Amino acid sequence: MDLKSLIREVPDFPKPGINFKDVTTLLKDGQAFRQVIDEFAAHFGNKKPDLVVGAESRGFILGAPLAYKLGCGFVPVRKPGKLPAEAAKASYSLEYGEDSLEIHLDSIKPGQKVLIVDDLLATGGTISATADLVRQLQGEIIGFGFVIELDFLNGREKISGYDLLSLVHYDSE
Repeated sequence: MDLKSLIREVPDFPKPGINFKDVTTLLKDGQAFRQVIDEFAAHFGNKKPDLVVGAESRGFILGAPLAYKLGCGFVPVRKPGKLPAEAAKASYSLEYGEDSLEIHLDSIKPGQKVLIVDDLLATGGTISATADLVRQLQGEIIGFGFVIELDFLNGREKISGYDLLSLVHYDSE
Protein backbone atom coordinates (compact mmCIF):
# COMPACT_ATOMS: atom_id res chain seq x y z
CA MET A 1 0.00 0.00 0.00
CA ASP A 2 1.22 3.50 -0.85
CA LEU A 3 1.27 5.11 2.60
CA LYS A 4 2.39 8.48 1.24
CA SER A 5 -0.83 8.83 -0.77
CA LEU A 6 -2.81 8.67 2.50
CA ILE A 7 -0.97 11.57 4.19
CA ARG A 8 -2.73 14.92 3.97
CA GLU A 9 -0.63 18.04 3.47
CA VAL A 10 -1.91 21.19 5.17
CA PRO A 11 -0.29 24.42 3.95
CA ASP A 12 0.61 27.19 6.40
CA PHE A 13 0.02 25.13 9.56
CA PRO A 14 0.81 25.78 12.36
CA LYS A 15 2.21 28.98 10.90
CA PRO A 16 2.79 30.48 7.44
CA GLY A 17 5.45 28.69 5.42
CA ILE A 18 5.04 25.30 7.11
CA ASN A 19 3.58 22.55 4.92
CA PHE A 20 2.25 20.24 7.66
CA LYS A 21 2.23 16.49 6.98
CA ASP A 22 -0.94 15.20 8.67
CA VAL A 23 -0.72 11.50 9.50
CA THR A 24 -4.29 11.33 10.86
CA THR A 25 -5.64 10.65 7.38
CA LEU A 26 -3.40 7.56 7.21
CA LEU A 27 -4.32 6.44 10.73
CA LYS A 28 -8.05 6.39 9.97
CA ASP A 29 -7.43 3.77 7.28
CA GLY A 30 -7.41 0.48 9.19
CA GLN A 31 -5.38 -1.41 6.60
CA ALA A 32 -2.75 1.34 6.41
CA PHE A 33 -2.54 1.66 10.20
CA ARG A 34 -2.05 -2.11 10.47
CA GLN A 35 0.67 -1.95 7.79
CA VAL A 36 2.56 0.73 9.74
CA ILE A 37 2.49 -1.27 12.98
CA ASP A 38 3.39 -4.51 11.15
CA GLU A 39 6.33 -2.88 9.35
CA PHE A 40 7.70 -1.46 12.60
CA ALA A 41 7.24 -4.82 14.36
CA ALA A 42 8.95 -6.72 11.53
CA HIS A 43 11.90 -4.32 11.52
CA PHE A 44 12.47 -4.01 15.28
CA GLY A 45 10.99 -7.22 16.70
CA ASN A 46 14.24 -9.20 16.53
CA LYS A 47 15.85 -6.59 18.84
CA LYS A 48 13.38 -7.64 21.56
CA PRO A 49 12.63 -4.25 23.16
CA ASP A 50 11.52 -4.16 26.78
CA LEU A 51 9.65 -0.90 26.19
CA VAL A 52 8.29 1.27 23.41
CA VAL A 53 8.45 4.99 24.18
CA GLY A 54 6.15 7.39 22.34
CA ALA A 55 6.10 11.18 22.55
CA GLU A 56 2.85 13.12 22.92
CA SER A 57 0.60 12.72 21.15
CA ARG A 58 0.87 10.78 17.91
CA GLY A 59 3.71 8.74 19.40
CA PHE A 60 1.08 7.34 21.79
CA ILE A 61 -1.14 6.29 18.88
CA LEU A 62 1.73 4.38 17.25
CA GLY A 63 3.60 3.23 20.33
CA ALA A 64 0.81 1.54 22.28
CA PRO A 65 -0.31 -0.90 19.55
CA LEU A 66 3.31 -1.56 18.60
CA ALA A 67 4.17 -2.40 22.22
CA TYR A 68 1.17 -4.73 22.32
CA LYS A 69 2.27 -6.46 19.11
CA LEU A 70 5.85 -6.82 20.40
CA GLY A 71 4.69 -8.05 23.81
CA CYS A 72 6.42 -5.28 25.74
CA GLY A 73 5.49 -2.25 27.81
CA PHE A 74 4.65 1.26 26.63
CA VAL A 75 5.93 4.50 28.18
CA PRO A 76 4.43 7.90 27.32
CA VAL A 77 6.55 11.02 27.09
CA ARG A 78 4.35 14.03 27.85
CA LYS A 79 4.30 17.78 27.75
CA PRO A 80 5.14 19.46 31.10
CA GLY A 81 2.62 19.20 33.92
CA LYS A 82 0.72 16.21 32.47
CA LEU A 83 2.38 13.39 34.44
CA PRO A 84 1.20 12.88 38.04
CA ALA A 85 4.42 11.51 39.57
CA GLU A 86 8.01 12.76 39.74
CA ALA A 87 9.41 13.30 36.24
CA ALA A 88 12.60 14.07 34.35
CA LYS A 89 12.46 16.96 31.86
CA ALA A 90 14.18 17.80 28.57
CA SER A 91 13.74 20.97 26.48
CA TYR A 92 14.09 21.25 22.71
CA SER A 93 13.56 23.48 19.68
CA LEU A 94 10.94 22.82 17.03
CA GLU A 95 11.10 24.14 13.49
CA TYR A 96 8.44 26.61 14.67
CA GLY A 97 9.11 27.17 18.39
CA GLU A 98 10.35 25.83 21.75
CA ASP A 99 8.93 23.11 24.01
CA SER A 100 9.72 20.58 26.73
CA LEU A 101 8.91 16.94 27.41
CA GLU A 102 8.75 14.86 30.59
CA ILE A 103 8.92 11.19 31.54
CA HIS A 104 8.17 9.51 34.88
CA LEU A 105 11.40 8.80 36.75
CA ASP A 106 10.33 5.21 37.43
CA SER A 107 9.22 4.36 33.89
CA ILE A 108 12.53 2.89 32.64
CA LYS A 109 14.94 0.72 34.59
CA PRO A 110 18.67 1.01 33.86
CA GLY A 111 19.64 -1.24 30.96
CA GLN A 112 16.13 -1.79 29.60
CA LYS A 113 16.02 -1.91 25.80
CA VAL A 114 13.90 0.94 24.45
CA LEU A 115 12.41 1.54 21.01
CA ILE A 116 11.31 5.15 20.39
CA VAL A 117 8.51 5.85 17.90
CA ASP A 118 6.75 8.94 16.60
CA ASP A 119 4.77 9.99 13.56
CA LEU A 120 7.30 12.42 12.11
CA LEU A 121 11.02 13.13 12.06
CA ALA A 122 11.58 16.77 11.05
CA THR A 123 14.42 18.76 12.63
CA GLY A 124 14.97 16.07 15.26
CA GLY A 125 14.23 18.29 18.25
CA THR A 126 11.34 16.31 19.73
CA ILE A 127 12.94 12.93 19.18
CA SER A 128 16.33 14.10 20.43
CA ALA A 129 14.70 15.33 23.66
CA THR A 130 12.86 12.01 23.98
CA ALA A 131 16.16 10.15 23.54
CA ASP A 132 17.76 12.41 26.17
CA LEU A 133 15.00 11.43 28.61
CA VAL A 134 15.57 7.72 27.93
CA ARG A 135 19.31 8.17 28.46
CA GLN A 136 18.70 10.13 31.70
CA LEU A 137 16.94 7.02 33.01
CA GLN A 138 19.78 4.82 31.69
CA GLY A 139 17.65 3.02 29.12
CA GLU A 140 19.39 1.45 26.12
CA ILE A 141 17.98 2.87 22.89
CA ILE A 142 17.72 0.11 20.28
CA GLY A 143 16.15 2.17 17.50
CA PHE A 144 13.76 4.81 16.23
CA GLY A 145 10.66 4.36 14.09
CA PHE A 146 8.79 7.07 12.18
CA VAL A 147 5.94 7.03 9.72
CA ILE A 148 7.25 10.20 8.00
CA GLU A 149 10.72 11.67 7.60
CA LEU A 150 11.31 15.14 6.18
CA ASP A 151 14.76 14.35 4.75
CA PHE A 152 15.48 17.98 3.80
CA LEU A 153 15.45 19.03 7.48
CA ASN A 154 18.26 16.59 8.39
CA GLY A 155 16.72 15.48 11.71
CA ARG A 156 18.37 12.09 11.27
CA GLU A 157 21.73 13.73 12.07
CA LYS A 158 20.64 14.39 15.68
CA ILE A 159 20.09 10.68 16.30
CA SER A 160 22.75 9.16 14.08
CA GLY A 161 24.33 5.87 15.03
CA TYR A 162 21.02 4.15 15.78
CA ASP A 163 18.80 1.82 13.78
CA LEU A 164 16.27 4.19 12.24
CA LEU A 165 13.24 3.25 10.13
CA SER A 166 11.12 5.84 8.33
CA LEU A 167 8.31 4.50 6.16
CA VAL A 168 7.61 7.63 4.06
CA HIS A 169 10.19 10.17 2.92
CA TYR A 170 9.83 13.73 1.68
CA ASP A 171 12.89 15.16 -0.09
CA SER A 172 11.50 18.71 -0.13
CA GLU A 173 8.59 20.73 1.22
